[in-house]
Amino acid sequence: MNKTDLEYFKLLLNSQLKELEERIGYSDIQKMTINDVLQDTLDIASADVDKNMLLRIRERESRLISKIKDALSRVEDGSYGICEKCGSDIPIKRLNARPVTSQCIECKEKEEALERAYGSKAFFPSEPAIQMNRKNFPIR
Repeated sequence: MNKTDLEYFKLLLNSQLKELEERIGYSDIQKMTINDVLQDTLDIASADVDKNMLLRIRERESRLISKIKDALSRVEDGSYGICEKCGSDIPIKRLNARPVTSQCIECKEKEEALERAYGSKAFFPSEPAIQMNRKNFPIR
């Protein structure tokens, strides 16, 4: 990757970071309180659903901010655009589509196939499930 490409991605990542940080700074969640003219149970339930949705969005944005900061660190240390798994160059086309990526498409596809086959990275049970018989008693 040449210096022009590197500078382009640095500016792109910094602008995305700034936009996300400004969006998180202005939070609709803070405005939402149960004391706001909520007349009945349906209003309260609707407000709760809205609040939970906003919390999930903010959580996703926070994770993206973390990924952007990691990508900017890779720009600074010279490893941006190099796959962290196999060490090959990540094509510019992929970086344009997903500037925060740290893997080439081949390695990412392998990782996703493993996740589909064995479950999420976050969930690998440490103990096998207990088998149950027809009457829901553990089998020993």
